[in-house]
Amino acid sequence: MSRIDELIARLCPDGVEYRALGEVGEFLRGTSFQKKHFVEEGIPCVHYGQLYTHYKLCAYATKSFLGEEFAVAKGVAKPGDLIIATTSENEEDVCKAMAWLGETDVIVSNDAYIYRHALNPMYVAYFFQSEQFQVAKKPLITGTKVLRVSGASMSKIRIPVPPMEVQEEIVRVLDSFAELEAELEARRRQYAYYRDRLLSFENAERERETF
Repeated sequence: MSRIDELIARLCPDGVEYRALGEVGEFLRGTSFQKKHFVEEGIPCVHYGQLYTHYKLCAYATKSFLGEEFAVAKGVAKPGDLIIATTSENEEDVCKAMAWLGETDVIVSNDAYIYRHALNPMYVAYFFQSEQFQVAKKPLITGTKVLRVSGASMSKIRIPVPPMEVQEEIVRVLDSFAELEAELEARRRQYAYYRDRLLSFENAERERETF
């Protein structure tokens, strides 16, 4: 029996409760700003497009900043919140989410939602990656060229809510797998580099010509 099984047997012997995301948290809209508003230093911000191009499962610092005129802006994510891109051109990317783990609040653009909750932030982020969530979101997608999922729709998706100790153990296990995957990817790249270098005789040919 795994540690997770042991915890579940001890802490929730009657099974893990499933609850709607809207019951264990709330979805808040971002605020309106564009990339042209970015400054070198200022108030940390996350543009929804960066969730596709820059951020991964979590972040501790932002890539971009806004000027002081946005100091009273709404649409602010707090540490532990999930930031979710709810607009995309394909089904796979809709609802791509990132756990904000930085120490300060960040302003979020209005093509994204902020999910404020009392769960383990990484547990929720992993849930948004799961097949369970992907299947649940598909009927909620609207639009043709530009696909969207509203906060009201996401709030109906059900999430398993085990005790916090179980959530933390699940995150620990998944983090260890993610580290292993990253190490394997690095080794694959290293292998490909040396394979291509060792099997390429162009340099040797040129060197032979110089003698």
